[in-house]
Amino acid sequence: MAPIVILNTNEFEITINRLAIQLIENHDNFSESVLIGLQPRGVYLAQRIQKVLKLRHNINAVCGGLDITFYRDDFRRTDKTIVPSITDIDFEIENKNVILVDDVLYTGRTVRAGSDAMLSFGRPKQVELLCLIDRRFSRHLPIQADYVGKQVDSISSERVQVTWREIEGKDEVTLFTPKDNE
Repeated sequence: MAPIVILNTNEFEITINRLAIQLIENHDNFSESVLIGLQPRGVYLAQRIQKVLKLRHNINAVCGGLDITFYRDDFRRTDKTIVPSITDIDFEIENKNVILVDDVLYTGRTVRAGSDAMLSFGRPKQVELLCLIDRRFSRHLPIQADYVGKQVDSISSERVQVTWREIEGKDEVTLFTPKDNE
């Protein structure tokens, strides 16, 4: 079976714009709110949302990136060489509304690690989760997103791939079935 395109380039852009508008509805001018993208790929989504807020709505949202490498519960369970990403949080999160941003919500472990890592920078007033893709039936932890671009019903042997024009040259979300993964 051929891979299934979940979001094409046009739908990808529409989804990001819709997520930005949902954030405006709840965070107004972002004077008390910040975006934190989870490394490596949630940062691209957070930056895109920040750009939409600025260019289309004249809102200056603060945005940073958070490396969760050493907060993961599987950190010591691999033989692979682990190369951490960069944490770029040069602003206060104490008593702020923090929106954690990731591209795909799958088991919930990345978000759990992100929550732990974020607390190293202070205690937010509130924490929300925004994800581009929510793989609903795969959770290992009781975590759910407050803002979802698209929900995908998939089984654990399937793989969701988000490609970003900044990295791969194209915005697209694709679902690969087990046969496609071979």
